[in-house]
Amino acid sequence: MAEQPELSGPDLARGIDATTVQPGGTLLGHAKGEAVLLARLGDDFVAIAATCTHYGGPLAEGVVDGDSVRCPWHHACFSLRTGEALRAPALNPVACWKVERRGDTVCVTEKIERDPLAPTYPATVDRALWPRDVVIVGAGAAGSAAAEMLRRCGYDRKITMVDDDTGSPYDRPNLSKDYLAGNAPEEWIPLRPGDFFKQHDINVVRGRVTRLDPGAQTLDVDGVGALSYDALLLATGAEPVHLSIPGDDQPHVHYLRSLADSRSIIADALPGKRAVVIGGSFIGLEVAAALRARELEVHVVAPEKVPLERVLGTYLGEFIRQLHEDRGVTFHLEHTVAKIERTAVILDDGDRLAADLVVIGVGVRPRMQLAEQMCLATDRGISVNEHLETSVPGIYAAGDIARWPDPHSGEAIRVEHWVVAQRQGQTAARNILGAKEVFDQVPFFWSAHYDVSIRYVGHAEKWDDVQVDGDTEKRDVAVRYLRGGKLLALATLFRDRESLEAELEMERG
Repeated sequence: MAEQPELSGPDLARGIDATTVQPGGTLLGHAKGEAVLLARLGDDFVAIAATCTHYGGPLAEGVVDGDSVRCPWHHACFSLRTGEALRAPALNPVACWKVERRGDTVCVTEKIERDPLAPTYPATVDRALWPRDVVIVGAGAAGSAAAEMLRRCGYDRKITMVDDDTGSPYDRPNLSKDYLAGNAPEEWIPLRPGDFFKQHDINVVRGRVTRLDPGAQTLDVDGVGALSYDALLLATGAEPVHLSIPGDDQPHVHYLRSLADSRSIIADALPGKRAVVIGGSFIGLEVAAALRARELEVHVVAPEKVPLERVLGTYLGEFIRQLHEDRGVTFHLEHTVAKIERTAVILDDGDRLAADLVVIGVGVRPRMQLAEQMCLATDRGISVNEHLETSVPGIYAAGDIARWPDPHSGEAIRVEHWVVAQRQGQTAARNILGAKEVFDQVPFFWSAHYDVSIRYVGHAEKWDDVQVDGDTEKRDVAVRYLRGGKLLALATLFRDRESLEAELEMERG
């Protein structure tokens, strides 16, 4: 997915004066035809590939934190010493380069690459205490990240992922963005090649879990039979909220959650057709932008007065509305849908919108059936402690279903963000192996609308103050959401470094 950037800066293979880079500083250069980021950590010089392995973000424009660097685009984090991918959404390490000091000259010499699941993450407890069998229910963001992290920790025992979504794991955020818009090829969508999990001895079972017995430590998979486990991770994710509207079962009416859903919408999204998007959620509006890119006529129906106001507030909500209207989207706000016909959508006030294609995006709900069957503690999601462990020892939960104690807001929160799910899966995996690691990472997500991408760090369900710095007309703005004078979240347009710095500030308290 990452594209090699145009080379710039000095040829580091030929060497530079050591005083060029001060302690804590970095320098973008190149070696043997590849972009390289040179960093000075105290008196040590280290070098890694300068391009993020998740969609090619420029690491030279990121933020250095100790001996790591964070990508400005999607906040992945890499070790400057080893190239290790320390935080999702990047799953692959960047290449590491050997650096030699020759008197006052520093030279980058040899590139070192390794298997992405090489066991480089330090083991924290005696391996004799590790579980024999780990079963992960769900192969989405959280589940697949957990399986990979187990191998990266050196876990060499049985791992089974169970999922009834054929083809998972794949890049779910792209399903409503560039892929749906026709700007990303299908080969970008799978997170891993087809034989990747087999190569790393991770067993993927396709089927639906119908029953869990925590006493016997077994689960039943429809069409497969019973599986046993010593440690269990629930990563079942969420499912679209379905509306009960007359006519919602027709073939031209779609929801978007899976790759199959996105493919079905694309098959119906022919230029010149008329589309109605029901719901002003992030998914709904990203779908609207993607359909406009495919030259469809698009109408959006939503009950809110301002799109996304509940999450982003009035200022950014109005900006997003204007952005879509400037691209030809027509809004029908403070309205709901009464009926869907084969060629039209009927609104609550009787207005009739012509429609060849209907997409419903009114939010998702956590898939709680297994948790309820097992009588796990729940609170609009599965309640977990700071280690992501449920009320039953040995059973963990991560991703869209997990409600965890967030140290930044001081509240128990549940967040439906891809990056959060991946990072929780990674933390849960380490804790399954006995790490006792607290999940205290600041939530992060991004949302793309045409040529504008919103970066959002933190979590603010309610606030008493909004501070705006900059101007949306100039596409240069930061919006801070505070309660009691404390920063809870920051949304930015084209201020990637400020977004990263806010993430660090919140993590440091």
